[in-house]
Amino acid sequence: MLEIIVLTIFIATIMNLVLTRFHIPTIIGYISTGIIITYMLQLSHATDSENLHIIAEFGIVFLMFTIGLEFSIKHLIKMRHEVFLFGSLQVGLSMLTFFLLAHYAFNIPIKSSIIVAAALALSSTAIVLKVLNSNRDISKEYGQRSLGILIFQDIMVVPILLMITIFSKDDLSLGSLLGETLLSAVTLFIVLWAFGKFILEPFLNEVVKSNSDEIFIGSVLFLVMGASVLAHSLGFSYSLGALIAGMIIAETRYKHQVEADLIPFRDLLLGIFFVTVGMQIDFSVVKEYYLIILGLLLFFTVVKMAIIFLLLSRVAIKRVALKTSLALFQLGEFGLVIFELASAKDLVSPVVSQVLIVTIILSMILTPFVLRNISSLADLLSKEKELDLTRMQKEQIKHHVVVLGYGRLGRRICEKLEQRGVEYIAIESNIFNVKEGQKDGKHVIFGNAGKKSILESSNIRDALAIIVAFDNSEKIHLVCDSLKSMQLDIPVTIKVNKFVEKEALKKEFPNFKIVVGTEQVARGMVDSILMCELT
Repeated sequence: MLEIIVLTIFIATIMNLVLTRFHIPTIIGYISTGIIITYMLQLSHATDSENLHIIAEFGIVFLMFTIGLEFSIKHLIKMRHEVFLFGSLQVGLSMLTFFLLAHYAFNIPIKSSIIVAAALALSSTAIVLKVLNSNRDISKEYGQRSLGILIFQDIMVVPILLMITIFSKDDLSLGSLLGETLLSAVTLFIVLWAFGKFILEPFLNEVVKSNSDEIFIGSVLFLVMGASVLAHSLGFSYSLGALIAGMIIAETRYKHQVEADLIPFRDLLLGIFFVTVGMQIDFSVVKEYYLIILGLLLFFTVVKMAIIFLLLSRVAIKRVALKTSLALFQLGEFGLVIFELASAKDLVSPVVSQVLIVTIILSMILTPFVLRNISSLADLLSKEKELDLTRMQKEQIKHHVVVLGYGRLGRRICEKLEQRGVEYIAIESNIFNVKEGQKDGKHVIFGNAGKKSILESSNIRDALAIIVAFDNSEKIHLVCDSLKSMQLDIPVTIKVNKFVEKEALKKEFPNFKIVVGTEQVARGMVDSILMCELT
């Protein structure tokens, strides 16, 4: 066993050193390692591979735990449209399409077809977010749209895991099965919730007082694995218990430290999981069904892109909808997890599992290349122009005016700036205003002006002036807080509707210029201020 582990680590290290030079994710390196171990060293039937599978299962446990840690109710509320509206529609329509294909075109049983459809509806959260962050595209509109849909897909993990558990029990009637599952689920949630409510915080407080890193890490490992074993004893997967444990710990003050300590365990064990995926690839099946695999890859790509594009094209400019669909065209790593669990419970046949696993792997290999060339691909597929934060950064725009808000007043200010030949960037969170402005060739970008990352990306520190042109007093206050915390040495002008608002803002933000009055009066006053500051 020790020799197999040492050999696996060595091959994985060499493979990933080579693949990372071509910007290929390490997941592919681990899968390739599994293939090499199985076929070149002929270990496909070695008893030691079974031990690797047992270890690898905990890779999924820690993956689900870290997903639970990132589950934030506040974050979901802020992104509710992207997450729950577009995310649910994308997953629902994709599942329906893939279910019909699996059941009626390939005669796969109904339960298996539902599992297959659910797995294929998901995209690769790990690869997409990693590349978007490295490209600094996560703050773009298409990056935010992609993030919202990915969050919903992660949430869908819970019902999919429950579905696998329910479908795997054939000895009970549907009513008895649902009742038993509901009772077990309620028991699991109550036990873990009670532990998190009354015991977890005092327990972690005592652990921290020990001032021992190994005790802290050991206690966290106990919490993760204990919740997993509890879930498994109640008939659920280990992963579901880990997910709930992550959600509970996310509500404590130790969330970030726990996440930092467990990431090495997660990545290492996930690596072993993907090695075991590679070990199970049967190239005789691939050789026999390679045309079907390529056909399915093309079909899945077209269907997922079409669904996402059609959903978003009504609320975003077509180029943004296209780039979002390109970002999420692939099948995800959790599909591999689902097929692993489903195959173990005889819900999906080995041949179907093999074909779909290889299809998923091929789509994941293509993903980094697509994401790194997404603007060029969008140029080929769409002639519509897109003004975004990254282009502004590349141009290193300076001595410009940042206009926060592109309503009626914001439009008028931008028109006056154009008449005076002054560069500007307008930031607006209403997509319809953004689309209208961009169609007219205006320098309007989509984003939440209350976020420092959006403000920073517009080169705000090199601006001549900042004008806040919102009508919403709550939004004005939020933006002013962000501007004040950035400690900018730049004139800031704010338009408000009432003298009461002016006095309240003046006390809190004495360095900002506050303009009060009707839009007509405010436009004239802002225009006179610009004439003084920009000459």
